[in-house]
Amino acid sequence: MEKEFDIQEYMTRGVERVVADAIKATVKNPKESAFMLGFAKASVLASKKRKKAEKEGEHIPPFLIASITSKCNLHCAGCYSRCNHATLDTEPVSQLTNEEWFRIFDEAEELGVSFILLAGGEPMLRRDVIEAAGRKKDILFPIFTNGTFMDEEYFDLLDKSRNLIPIMSIEGKKEVTDSRRGQGIYERLIKNMDELHRRGLIFGTSVTVTKENINEVTSESFLKELSDRGCKAVIYVEFVPVTDESKELAPGDEEREYLKKEIVRLRDERPEMVYISFPGDEKSSGGCVAAGRGFFHINSHGGAEPCPFSPYSDVNIKECSLKAAMHSPLFMALRSGDILMDDHEGGCVLYEKRELVEQLVGG
Repeated sequence: MEKEFDIQEYMTRGVERVVADAIKATVKNPKESAFMLGFAKASVLASKKRKKAEKEGEHIPPFLIASITSKCNLHCAGCYSRCNHATLDTEPVSQLTNEEWFRIFDEAEELGVSFILLAGGEPMLRRDVIEAAGRKKDILFPIFTNGTFMDEEYFDLLDKSRNLIPIMSIEGKKEVTDSRRGQGIYERLIKNMDELHRRGLIFGTSVTVTKENINEVTSESFLKELSDRGCKAVIYVEFVPVTDESKELAPGDEEREYLKKEIVRLRDERPEMVYISFPGDEKSSGGCVAAGRGFFHINSHGGAEPCPFSPYSDVNIKECSLKAAMHSPLFMALRSGDILMDDHEGGCVLYEKRELVEQLVGG
């Protein structure tokens, strides 16, 4: 008889592997290594909280994605967030206040959340929220940034608060990065990397993987340059098509299988960096881990959503606790139904089956 898939055990092993890889990647940097060892202890305690809750019938995901602003200064080609109208040029209206984000971070720590990914828009526009995150030393906050607002004050903050990890978006080398993100962006990212490396600060990169750039972003020359400049994490995010015109860019089964094998190889051959793919191989994780199975998303206005790629919500964090949001009718329906387990062509099962998700929200 096949053993039933244990999502809590699967996610815990994932957290442990990321932490172990990060310790290996920082072994030559005493300050960072000391911090990661301390965080490893905190992540064990957080895992115990989640396991205790699981025994009591409450599933707590180890990850949370928080889009702390909807404003962004770039217009990256094919940006899912702009296509979904979740990212704008204008100053946001009715977005969560500093105090509301502080409360969310407090509740997340109490529940046993180990990682909160700060996203946007451009999250570095909310320096006050990032400073508050820096005070939560038992939570690791990867900051998914375009890198254009990193300045002396931010470098000083990152030096003081080692739980804040900038993850800068890059598409490959200069030509492909600038063609998608804008002229001069690649050079700005390189300048940031060099300054972070000079200060001995840990940082990573986020790479949107398409059929066009998959060979370049897994190439020895690209990864060697990142490693030589001090990069400690490469997060591969599969491109999710949000328009019919961009469907041909999305990785298919062949590309996802290639990426999966490459990550296994890189973890063995280049242990100086951590490698993560998102959403990754959903078959090995018993289906999609959104909607609170492994993580969920809070948008800049407080809506609790299954995933950034699935911007649907029936509950707002302004009106309930983080724990209560995990029990929203939408999340409960997704976790108890078949959608998260369904086969799909690639990228995001919830985006591909968005009409079904919309029906659940409309209920």
